[in-house]
Amino acid sequence: MHCCSHIILLFGQAICTVGDNCYRAVTFLKEGMLVWILFLLCQVGAPALAQDLCQRDAPNGYKVRISLKTALGEDAYEWNQSEMFFFQATMAFAMRRHFQMETYNVDNIILCVQTSRVSFWFVVTSPDNTTMLIPKADVEKAVRMSRHRINNAFLLSDRTLEFLGIYPTLAATVNPDTPPWLIVFGVVIGAVCAGIIALLVSSLLQKRRKEKGMTEDGQDEEDMQVKGVENGINLDGTYNRGFTDDDRFTKL
Repeated sequence: MHCCSHIILLFGQAICTVGDNCYRAVTFLKEGMLVWILFLLCQVGAPALAQDLCQRDAPNGYKVRISLKTALGEDAYEWNQSEMFFFQATMAFAMRRHFQMETYNVDNIILCVQTSRVSFWFVVTSPDNTTMLIPKADVEKAVRMSRHRINNAFLLSDRTLEFLGIYPTLAATVNPDTPPWLIVFGVVIGAVCAGIIALLVSSLLQKRRKEKGMTEDGQDEEDMQVKGVENGINLDGTYNRGFTDDDRFTKL
């Protein structure tokens, strides 16, 4: 590389004129070579740097496990590099949505340790500094916020698209129109009112039964007195059929 840069500098000195123009040309070539060298270093070093950032059991990484056959059966599609790129795009979308920033790109989603059974690890790098990883907690929040969108993108569910370490999202709680405390209060008041009504009805029935019993006892006593004395004659003792009104006993 040094030899090539020396040749280019000599070529620049040959084509430039003597004076300030020559100095500018040489300076331009030097700066151009420096940019080119840095570009080559980035191209060579980027994969190695990404490999160091994304590893199995990385502190800020997550493992993804996908079950296409379980979810889609015979209609399962092939998981290939295009699908991996799609996953990177969906994760970049989730990060943008969570942080309210449009600077996240697929280059910020680094994948590694890919297996044929469709599992891999991924980490997310900062848009401002690609050597710095986004904390695991922030990645989890982004995934939770867009979990439904990510699942729909791949025609999967929480069980067939697993982010190990991120538990499946629960269904949103349904808030009733009537406050729960008001429902409980209504039930308690209803039970109290029902108890009061039952007590009043029971007391009223007992009172009526008591009055009816006293009336029947008085009627029985009166009937006994009427039967015992009739027309001033005491009927106790032997019954005399001669005083009966029956014609069978009064015929001569």
